Amino acid sequence: MPETVYKIIELVGTSTESWEKAATNAVAKAAESLRDLRIAEVSDLDMQLKDGKVEAYRAKVKVSFKFEGQK
Repeated sequence: MPETVYKIIELVGTSTESWEKAATNAVAKAAESLRDLRIAEVSDLDMQLKDGKVEAYRAKVKVSFKFEGQK
């Protein structure tokens, strides 16, 4: 079995609805330009506030994908 290397990037997804939607948005955006996504790990959750009210949910997501370097 060949050895495989994975690259990890960190993204921040946002949503006005929920943290789950924010994380989903981050993964969906990554999938538009990256191939072979493997794992997504939510590493942090926070909220943007305005006038004491939640304006947006934010999820920091680490996404890994198979690294295809030059051969």
